[in-house]
Amino acid sequence: MKAEQTYFNEAISIQQYMDEMSTLKEESFRIYDGFEVPTKDGFIELLKEKQPKILTITEDWCGDAMLNNPIIRRVAEAAGLDMRTVLRDADTDLIDRYLTNGGRAIPIYVLLDDEGQVIGKWGPRAPELQENVVNKRANLPDKEDPTFEGAQKALYAEIREENISNKDFWTFVYEDFKKHVTAALR
Repeated sequence: MKAEQTYFNEAISIQQYMDEMSTLKEESFRIYDGFEVPTKDGFIELLKEKQPKILTITEDWCGDAMLNNPIIRRVAEAAGLDMRTVLRDADTDLIDRYLTNGGRAIPIYVLLDDEGQVIGKWGPRAPELQENVVNKRANLPDKEDPTFEGAQKALYAEIREENISNKDFWTFVYEDFKKHVTAALR
């Protein structure tokens, strides 16, 4: 079994990953270009001091990755951190170590220290966004209903558009990431 540090060493940079995206690239860069990292809350200073490495498990078709990756990338760049990405489906052994409610939900951000040891993780979404998704899914018809597939597709498009345009969602991501990472680094 490969160690997380080995995955990190073999991974590509978040910049290369985003530059090479084939799905949701424009949407990801809209968030990346629009997000400003808060600089007065001490988080960037903590990251600069501790210098964790960030191993991101992702796929470019994922709406949560479209939202989270650009925000976490901005944080990593502001703190001078090394952030790299691996594709979830290329080697499921890694994601299977970080299941969410038994599923391979992404993105997952694994924090590594200087020795390559796992010191924390975050993902796949902030609690406020999870609540939003759960509430919206509650209105879908039953899976057996012939309209389910179309309704689900429309719902995902609606959530994706909210993720791109609602800057409060961006703040939810930043604040929850900051909370978990701060706890892992202290």
